[in-house]
Parts: sequence; C-alpha cells; structure tokens
Amino acid sequence: MSTPRLDPVSEQAIDWMVSLRAGKPDAALQERFNAWLAMDPAHARAWATLQERLGASFNTIRALDRRLPGQADEARQLLLQPHGSRRDALRVIAGLGLLGGGAWLGIRSPLGDSLLADLHTGRGQRQDFTLADGSRLSLNANSAVDLRFDDKQRLVILRHGELVIQVAADPQRPLRVRTAQGEIRALGTRFLVAQEHDATRVVVLQHSVEARLFNGTTLALQEGQSALLHEGKIAPFAGDQRYRADWLSGRLNVLDDPLEHVVDALRPYSRGFVRVAPDVRGLRVQGVFPLNDPDRVFTALAETLPIRVERYSPWLTLIRAK
Repeated sequence: MSTPRLDPVSEQAIDWMVSLRAGKPDAALQERFNAWLAMDPAHARAWATLQERLGASFNTIRALDRRLPGQADEARQLLLQPHGSRRDALRVIAGLGLLGGGAWLGIRSPLGDSLLADLHTGRGQRQDFTLADGSRLSLNANSAVDLRFDDKQRLVILRHGELVIQVAADPQRPLRVRTAQGEIRALGTRFLVAQEHDATRVVVLQHSVEARLFNGTTLALQEGQSALLHEGKIAPFAGDQRYRADWLSGRLNVLDDPLEHVVDALRPYSRGFVRVAPDVRGLRVQGVFPLNDPDRVFTALAETLPIRVERYSPWLTLIRAK
C-alpha cells in the first residue's frame, strides 16, 4: 500500500543536506561530503537536482495550488513567508511527495495519477464509493483508480494505493481489478488489493478470486487466502491475512512485519516525508496502531524498538538506529 520511495542516491543527498545545514560548519564533514560528491557522477546529479528543485520551490507550490486549490495551503504559507529557508522548502516539497522519481509534477507521479484518476483519496482520507453496477468500493488514503465500465466489461484500474471492493454479481461481466503486475478476477465476492512498491497484494475477504499475471500465470484464492503478485510469479501466503483490511476502521494491525512495511502503511497518513535508515528497515513489529495519528505510532515504535525518531518539523522525519 505504499507510495514509491526515493532512490538510495536521492536519500543520501537529503541526508547530506540535513547534516551540512545542522549546527556549525565542520571542515571534516565538508571533506567527507566532497568525497561522496566525487565518488560517483550519480551523486553529483542527485545533489544538483535537489538544489535545483529547492530553488524552484516557490514557483512549484504556486503551480500546485493552482491545480489543487486549497490542497497546498500549509505548504504555501510556509514557503511564501519572507524569510523562508531552503531547509523549510525541502520539508514542504518532501511532504507533498514531489521529490520522487518520474516527471516533476508529471502525470507519471502519484500526484499526477490522482489528478487524472476517476476516483481518488488524499492524505489521511478514506472514502467509500458506490459504482455504477452497485459494487461498493473503499479506497485507503492516497489511492487512485480508473473505471472502465460498459456493456461488455467491468474493469477497475488501481493506479496506486489500496482498495477493498464488495462486488455486485453479474455473470456476463466478471469484475476485474488491474494493477502493475496483473489482474484479479471476481464474481460476487469481497477482496482487498494493494499496489505495493514492486508487487500487488491480494487478500480474499469473502468467497474466491482468480489472480492472473500478464504472462498468463494464474492462481485461485479462497476466502482467507492471500498472495503477492510479482512480475514473473504469484507467491501465496500461509495463514489468514484478512486483518490487513482493518484500515477500513482506522487501525493498522501488524503481525510480525518489518518496520519498513509498517512505515509504508503510515506514509499515506503522514504529512511529510519519512525516511527509514537501511539498517533498521528489517526490525520486526507487532501491534495494533491508529492510522490517523502517525506521530503517535512513531513515538510508540521508538519506545519498543532500538530506533530513534528525529522530526525536522512536520515535513521531514528520519528513523535511525539508536
């Protein structure tokens, strides 16, 4: 259910900017930064891109606000104050999800997908919809779908995010949900689909579905069963995974998942960019957490795991080892 994260080099560039702008100038730190910059041309490109985008941040927010009236109020107020710093600009741009890969404010970004999608939700927003055939669709926060319904087909295209759908029966038009990895075909059933970073998660809440990859591989899943659809294979899960639909009631139910996945589930509810250091991403987590209060969850995780949570205003949160 995650949104795409920054590539590792861009994450390193952000770490360097935070370090270089925190506290007094340090010659040794500057020397290490210069060595990192010279180590790989990709490092210099990432640093230049970050500085270029920060320099254009005022025009970026103005353009965003024209396209999404009222959606960028907090960001605009912070960026357009007379003495706003570039560090503030980083927090704002990261919080709006504009530092990811793909075109700058382009249609290939999650923001662009949402702007063009038939149905979508924003940060921290869950919403239920009744489709033209009577099916009931629920979207998790920061999700977007397109609909292709006519007299021959019922197709829901999940652009990003997560959905639960209660399918109205129609033997002539089996409903399909399409993702980046394949399709899930149903006839009078209820199931969950999440577009994750490089796979699709399917959980059958009632009855059964058929999962199909674009290469023709198929797998039938019964009530309570689940699987991950990868580009070349379908990997079923052992055990009942229906708890993953608890987001419908505002809860994040975690049963021995890595910290990285927990943070991914909270990203659609977090106002800013959250970066998890590679050495703590695999820490195992259990518990039930409130989706609508990510800061409270991060605090609870810091109390139970060997991590520290560093907040640079609401726009940037770094999670590192203690």
